[in-house]
Amino acid sequence: MSRFALIKAVLGPIMRLMFRPRVEGVEHIPGDGPVILAGNHLTFIDSMILPLVCDRQVFFIGKDEYVTGKGLKGRLMAWFFTGVGMIPVDRDGGKGGVAALMTGRRILEEGKVFGIYPEGTRSPDGRLYRGRTGIARLTLMTGAPVVPFAMIGTDRIQPGGAGFPRPARVTVRFGAALEFSRYEGMDRDRYVLRAVTDSVMTEVMRLSGQEYVDMYATKAKEAA
Repeated sequence: MSRFALIKAVLGPIMRLMFRPRVEGVEHIPGDGPVILAGNHLTFIDSMILPLVCDRQVFFIGKDEYVTGKGLKGRLMAWFFTGVGMIPVDRDGGKGGVAALMTGRRILEEGKVFGIYPEGTRSPDGRLYRGRTGIARLTLMTGAPVVPFAMIGTDRIQPGGAGFPRPARVTVRFGAALEFSRYEGMDRDRYVLRAVTDSVMTEVMRLSGQEYVDMYATKAKEAA
């Protein structure tokens, strides 16, 4: 049994008991081949719930601090996150964005599932913020379809993204796959990249029901 299968077998029932997740539209995720899962990001626990509600293993980028912690807690976090598919990248460095993009490209070229939060960070106030164009670059470079998804209610589980999660019902809603083959070879056109990214974010907004803010979440955090 793989570590992913073991984690899912052990923690899956606990997560279902605590959060009673309602999963909608999971049939939109192809059974094989490369696919990008792109969704909103409300709180830290999103990255724990998403891998456990998908049949296929979801690989995603995470801060390297998640796997470098000290003590028992640090070792458990590293074991869990690397086991469910997190690939640690130093996103704060000058080349962090390029490293994340190239890692996602490699995963997709291997025919796997890559999960991404186009906002680039957790929402500071529960609203949906402008997506960054890395999602567009990935789908245009690899031809992988994009399945939008929405995490609903996870901000009630872990308000502010800190503290021990509290029991509450959540919904994970997947939409129909989006494909952008009409833009093949245009992954360096910034207008195309913005149009593709906005198309994905429109679907995420429709699925989540969130209010949309046309600015980057990082800017909103700085302003606050």
